[in-house]
Amino acid sequence: MAAAEGQVRRDMWGQEYRTSSADCAAALDAYYAAFMSFGRGRVAAVLRAAAADPTCALAAAHAAQSVAPRDPAGAAAFLNAAADNLGKATEYERAVFGTLSVLVGEKRDEEVAIERHFELLEQFPRDLLSLKRAQLICFYMGKPDLSLKFVQQVLPKNQDQNFIYGMLAFPLLELGRMDEAERAARRGLAINKNDFWSQHNLCHVFQQECRFREATEFMESCSPSWEACTSFLLTHNWWHVAVCYLEAESPLCKVLEIYDHNIMKELEKSDCETAEVYLNGLGLLLRLFIRGHIDSAKERLTTLLDALKNESTWHVEWLLDLLILWALSSMGELKSAHNMLESLKSRSDMLSLVFCRNTRRFINSTKSEKQPDCRVRLMDRNRQQAMQKAIKLAEAAYEYGKGDHMKVYDTLGPDFDALGYKMIGASDEQVDVFNEVWYTVLINAGETSKAIEILGKQIRKREGAPFLWRLLVRVLTQSHCFLSFLVFTLEFVRQDCYGYTL
Repeated sequence: MAAAEGQVRRDMWGQEYRTSSADCAAALDAYYAAFMSFGRGRVAAVLRAAAADPTCALAAAHAAQSVAPRDPAGAAAFLNAAADNLGKATEYERAVFGTLSVLVGEKRDEEVAIERHFELLEQFPRDLLSLKRAQLICFYMGKPDLSLKFVQQVLPKNQDQNFIYGMLAFPLLELGRMDEAERAARRGLAINKNDFWSQHNLCHVFQQECRFREATEFMESCSPSWEACTSFLLTHNWWHVAVCYLEAESPLCKVLEIYDHNIMKELEKSDCETAEVYLNGLGLLLRLFIRGHIDSAKERLTTLLDALKNESTWHVEWLLDLLILWALSSMGELKSAHNMLESLKSRSDMLSLVFCRNTRRFINSTKSEKQPDCRVRLMDRNRQQAMQKAIKLAEAAYEYGKGDHMKVYDTLGPDFDALGYKMIGASDEQVDVFNEVWYTVLINAGETSKAIEILGKQIRKREGAPFLWRLLVRVLTQSHCFLSFLVFTLEFVRQDCYGYTL
């Protein structure tokens, strides 16, 4: 039953907005719940809200941001509808509109969006939906320090809230603060055992600390609840389980079973987001490939080739594009791989130009004529450098698939570290696969001293990772550095380094 026109309602955290429709309010509640829990159907929910009350500025603004990646025209229409109804909107709705309006269309500008999210959360610190969105922006900018700053800003007002500790745990683990991340994730699970993000983040800690048995047992015990998750988080959580089995050097059949039955089976669902499945599936196959399970990887890549050559699969996520480039080139689909690489370069140039233009427009609109434009130049340069790094990694993925390890080395340079490339939209664990590529490239390109140095540093961080030890043994044996291997082993080997058979 419709309420009086313009009735003020409150969302799940108490923020005020206006709608004349109870159906709109219910659909917004469903959208909030799905967004916070990585639940399925969140786009459908916000579209129901916008349809139930076309005059609700909050519903229209959220709908615009939700459909923007796939339907720019529809997003523009929703944004215009929100703007048309700001006159009767609440202060909260106007603040949300301000943050979302710079995330839609050609005016999309993450730097400006970050500033506006800080302002919004200072005024409305209980708005955990905006907090989560701000953290997603930070993730795709490779800025976990900024993500942590966001959650710390609002934590005092949300001490016992569902979801808050999962959002605290993730930037902590990305910054290497594993003890704090584990405490935060466990506190989140104490509030809600089905907080999927806290589950995921606790697994990250286990995995990074080489507590592989704990990781697999914990995640498999949680897995029955994942069916409610989006294609991404469902398959990503299983990706974590598979990678833990792989890193523990468990039987290969365990890893392949997860790929075949827990990751790729998601493609059979009617509401599946295929790109999200490919992202996790290809990430696992690349790790198999690096470890020498080439036949198993290529057998599964064969079934994906038609989908990966389809340009509608391209440019959804940077990380997915890099994995597709490797997959196509490793399977000999060089024409498609080359076309994709050129498309990425062209797209990167275009995005850089759009960003520079929009940044100058924003800065110039907020400064006096006498102020210098150094901030504009800095933001332009940072974005251009990020784009250049991403393209360089794309070229390396293409050459690695072709088997030209010397070309990969020349492309990335001697000081490559994948952790400096998180702006492709990857966590430490996801981007680390490119470090694994790098280790094998160094060995195969004859860069023995560099390989020994880097592997030694990595083993000091993760003594319980058998793959790193095997690579070190390989390079030391090839270079006949038996004495170096003996000294290194006596210094670092511990009984628990070899106890990870599951």
